[in-house]
Amino acid sequence: MAVTPLEFQYVQTLVHAYAAIVLDPGKEYLVESRLTPLARDEGFETIGRMIDTIRNKPINGMHRKVVDAMTTNETSFFRDIHPFEAMRHQIIPNLIARRKKERRLNIWCGAASTGQEPFSLAMLLREYFPELVGWSVKIVATDLNKEVLDRARSGRYRQMDVNRGLPAPLLVKYFRQRATMWELREEVRNLVEFRELNLALAWPAMPTPDLILLRNVMIYFDVVTKKAILARLHGLLAPDGYLMLGSAETTMNLDDRFDRTVFGKAVSYSIRPGTRG
Repeated sequence: MAVTPLEFQYVQTLVHAYAAIVLDPGKEYLVESRLTPLARDEGFETIGRMIDTIRNKPINGMHRKVVDAMTTNETSFFRDIHPFEAMRHQIIPNLIARRKKERRLNIWCGAASTGQEPFSLAMLLREYFPELVGWSVKIVATDLNKEVLDRARSGRYRQMDVNRGLPAPLLVKYFRQRATMWELREEVRNLVEFRELNLALAWPAMPTPDLILLRNVMIYFDVVTKKAILARLHGLLAPDGYLMLGSAETTMNLDDRFDRTVFGKAVSYSIRPGTRG
């Protein structure tokens, strides 16, 4: 189902307005591959017919389905292992030392997709930090896509999902096999709260995060949106907390109020002293 230039332009405008995602010229193939199944599922003969139907209507559920179909939900357990090594060996121990009086730890995983990242972190906490038993530990995981959030909340994954990045001992310890699926045990699922949040719109209130993971999502945004998100993160993150971005992402030339720290092969960012009003 090939898209015309005008149809592509409409999808460009829609996903940028609602999700701040930038679709560059040349990505027509991406629109075709992602919207063709949606059009068929919704009973349209072509993508063009579907776009014609929603083009002049107020934003509704069908528009949302188009945006959701265009969002990238690539994720895996312990993705790009180096950040998890940094969290295990430096970042989490540092936070435990700093929070030993409060006995509280708040973590936010943004753009969490189907939940592999926050659940990886939950398993890491259970496996290596028994001293957190009795603490108030909250992992808030967010995404704008309701469908992937529902899948994440279920804690159920296919064989191909657990084959990607999940060590076999953790699979045996923290999952139960249910027919063809693997289901996370409640002790891990209960550490994570999934919420809907669109990074491009107003953010709901949440506990002040000691650690923020916002990895591999800002690469899809334009410079204006990146700066706006970093400004919000600067105001939200605990003054002595940590921000982790994707390996291809940085605060450099976007917001100079963050300091960069290298932990082995991973990088984190923290609020530069004196930049909080």
